[in-house]
Amino acid sequence: MQAMVIREWGGPEVLQPEQFPDPKVPAGHVVVELRASAVNWHDIIVRRVGRGFPLPRILGIDGAGLRRDNGEEVIIYPGLRWGGHDEAPGEGFEILGDISPGTYAELVSVPEENVFPKPRALSWEYAAALPTAGITAYRALFTRAQLRRGETVLVLGAGGGVSTFAISLAAAAGARVVVSSSSPEKLARVRELGAAHGVLQSDENWPQQVRELTGGVDVVVDGVGSDLPDSLDCLRPGGRLVIFGASGGTTATLDVPRLYFIHASILATSLGSPRDFVELLKSIEREEWRPVIDSTRPLDDVADAHRRMEAREHFGKLVLSIA
Repeated sequence: MQAMVIREWGGPEVLQPEQFPDPKVPAGHVVVELRASAVNWHDIIVRRVGRGFPLPRILGIDGAGLRRDNGEEVIIYPGLRWGGHDEAPGEGFEILGDISPGTYAELVSVPEENVFPKPRALSWEYAAALPTAGITAYRALFTRAQLRRGETVLVLGAGGGVSTFAISLAAAAGARVVVSSSSPEKLARVRELGAAHGVLQSDENWPQQVRELTGGVDVVVDGVGSDLPDSLDCLRPGGRLVIFGASGGTTATLDVPRLYFIHASILATSLGSPRDFVELLKSIEREEWRPVIDSTRPLDDVADAHRRMEAREHFGKLVLSIA
């Protein structure tokens, strides 16, 4: 099969096209003939430093295609061996494309329990854009933060994959959505997704602007990490802060008395359970909304997609067409 293979860790140039052996098919697995894949920030982190994973490596978490055994159109749930508890993944959990070969390829082998019928209304490209960012946003908003209709949610970092999903999902659920971004252009675009207001994170007083607009938000969805103090400043008393990433840095210093005086909850999540994925697919069918796609390019051009994501030039998902 054709695949984009890494034989050393480093920059985007380490992603090279190769003819690679077809995947093995252990008992209980199926082979998916991929029609589209997508790029995630997780791919870039692994590509840069390896995280101890073996080489050679095929990255890629997201994918949609045809089951080779029966021709069914499927979308792949990217969490392997989540376990029996919805609260958190169990021992042995991994993400597709880490140890197991991923979706930057024509074929991928996954457990049969990881394939679901592709939503009828989604093209291959939209389906491939959905899994990782969609399930992360869904779990952050509804499973962890328990967002309710009529509440106000602040989504940090408008323009990324998870944030664009979070805006669309929250707006579809009847929440009032406020966003922050470092880009005026991206702030203008998120209104199309249902955002009511936006603030520039380059303004030092942006948390104050959020409070003036909202009186304090019920939920903050934070993939930045290093902005936790500012996120807390945006919450109303009793509000919930849910963290799904650390794109701005891995450490933050909190004012602990501030945290308990406003009775705030800090929640954390990554990816989501199979049940979250099923609920996400139901919402696609019910609400008929679509993922936001920044651009689509051939699989061989995945290095360009990585460069665009690292430069933070994208708005929405970077999709790879495979067939």
